[in-house]
Amino acid sequence: MKLAIATVFAAGLLLGSGVHAEDRAREPAAPVYDAALAKRLGADEHGMRHYVLVILKTGPKRMPEGKERDAMFAGHFANIGRLAKEGKLAVAGPFSDDPAGWRGLFVFAVDDVDEARRLTETDPVIRNGEMVAEYHSWYGSAATMMVAELHEKLTPKTP
Repeated sequence: MKLAIATVFAAGLLLGSGVHAEDRAREPAAPVYDAALAKRLGADEHGMRHYVLVILKTGPKRMPEGKERDAMFAGHFANIGRLAKEGKLAVAGPFSDDPAGWRGLFVFAVDDVDEARRLTETDPVIRNGEMVAEYHSWYGSAATMMVAELHEKLTPKTP
């Protein structure tokens, strides 16, 4: 009888440990710190960095539909691409129709609002008064810097 109880107990231990090992095998591995990546992205000891968030709002001078407006927005998109390639612009994009007049945002990888202001003023929609900018310091994940790089991999190339 003692042998039967011991056998059942041992079998339970083996089965139980097997279940736990299986559960552990399904758990994702702990992330491995990548010092080179952290340095490249400008991460501090918390994996964070400083940014300036820019909210683009409807400005006082809406340009009428036509070639000039099309050229202004072509310049706007070209400016976004240039700033992203320079590593100054981490994220950019439009808002859906917003009753408060919010049109889009920039997240600049810069330390201060003055530099973000200088970069924003290079944009044709700002220079033409189509949009105005509101600036906010933001402390966020340094991984935000990888958005442009990843976005390139998600965007099909057109001829």
